[in-house]
Amino acid sequence: MTLLGTGSPAGLPRPDCPCAMCAAARGPRARAATALLVDGALLLDLTPGAALAAARAGHSLVGVRQVLLTHPHDGPAVDVPAGLPSAGRVPDGRVLTLISGHRVRAVPMDHPGTGYEVTSPDGERLLYLPPGGAPAGLAEGLAAYEMVVADVIGRPDAIALLRASGAIGATTDVIAVHLDHDVPGGPELDRRLAAAGARAVPDGTTLIVGEYHAVPDVPRRTLITGGARSGKSVEAERRLTAFPDVLYVATGGGRTGDAEWADRVALHRERRPASWRTTESCDLVPLLTEEGPPLLIDCLSLWLTDAMDRVGAWDDDTWRSGGERALRERVAELIAAVRRSPRTVVAVTNEAGSGVVPATASGRRFRDELGRLNAACADECEQVLLVVAGQALVLRN
Repeated sequence: MTLLGTGSPAGLPRPDCPCAMCAAARGPRARAATALLVDGALLLDLTPGAALAAARAGHSLVGVRQVLLTHPHDGPAVDVPAGLPSAGRVPDGRVLTLISGHRVRAVPMDHPGTGYEVTSPDGERLLYLPPGGAPAGLAEGLAAYEMVVADVIGRPDAIALLRASGAIGATTDVIAVHLDHDVPGGPELDRRLAAAGARAVPDGTTLIVGEYHAVPDVPRRTLITGGARSGKSVEAERRLTAFPDVLYVATGGGRTGDAEWADRVALHRERRPASWRTTESCDLVPLLTEEGPPLLIDCLSLWLTDAMDRVGAWDDDTWRSGGERALRERVAELIAAVRRSPRTVVAVTNEAGSGVVPATASGRRFRDELGRLNAACADECEQVLLVVAGQALVLRN
């Protein structure tokens, strides 16, 4: 399969778009609208300059026997180069058999457009989804595809659905296409896709469906730190949107009579995928040590507040007469649970100590203990991110 283009329908950079992402999309970062050439016989989506794109990739379109469209019926206009068959569309659920031996099944979408499952004469299977689309009505227990080509950035929930059904397995090569200007290119794009177990390739890349390729490793434990409103919670949620059955652990607990806090909680809940479950608890050790779906813990600084409440650490006399020792034991128990956790864990915390020194002893105590907790947790995590002004900086990978 050759990717003649990997960009959004408008391409990247978008014509006449002044944004920073389009300004940087030059050379190898430029992407034509997504189109796939399968074994030289099947063209999925027809974009301007398809013949030239194929020639640049070292291929010709003279052997194409079928051109199929995935975009909605009112999608971009297509210009069929001379010698190519007319572009068509397979009705949802129907199977088309090509003279080359390929079988193409139209997959219903939850969004206007058509997805295609392509099976080679030797049995390898490829799933290609249109921009903004996810399969509709997936049953569980599906056989895993060798390759999935989809809008990973725009519809990470589609990848989660495919994982939940078994259609994406441990060895499925997930390729991100329909890439637009809503995410930076280069290392930042690679990092976001790796968090979803996916990758991007340049226009003109030829891939062998079914050939072994190392699937990007999803870090099992990630710590995300940053200041207030830095975007750390959004970054944490983004890292797990391509996975089903996430357990969101809110350590803040319920606050009655605090309308502003209730508004904050509501905004967080609205951002989360509907398939995620939420529990409000500071009892993290049992959750970390038992088997289960990925955990998103938001946040460790609120957990520390609760732990200091429980041991009376705010009072100077209590702190000196046993509170400090009791808190150290609680922190050590938590860190040990992070170390041995069998689950995928993404934990959010606050980076304190970069501003004014607290005026009270208890405030300074909390600042110091949070710094120690963050350092100890970071030691046990495969990846550590610092989020500043919405930009995630990789501290450890």
